[in-house]
Amino acid sequence: QVQLVESGGGLVQAGGSLRLSCAASGKTFIINQMGWYRQAPGKQRDLVARIGSGGSTNYADSVKGRFTISRDNAKNTVYLQMNSLKPEDTAVYYCNVAGRYYWEDYWGQGTQVTVSS
Repeated sequence: QVQLVESGGGLVQAGGSLRLSCAASGKTFIINQMGWYRQAPGKQRDLVARIGSGGSTNYADSVKGRFTISRDNAKNTVYLQMNSLKPEDTAVYYCNVAGRYYWEDYWGQGTQVTVSS
């Protein structure tokens, strides 16, 4: 099992910045990919960004150029730096880590990000 603890959400004005953190504990040796997803009210959970063990990254088109994902393997932590935030970025943000196998898939409890206009 892997446990995930997220932090860094909150309320920010449009144009502002937030940094999310997600620390993993437990069987962290299985972790391959780390990422962030978000879910707005009434909508499905969508990928925001993910980063592989070698540092390769993928971003949703809506956040490219504004958000940056990074990871510290020594601390088993993944970060999401969010700049130039927009009201449409408002959502619950979930941390996700995955191993090599489909059953090695873990989620954090979610952290609320609210961007006011």
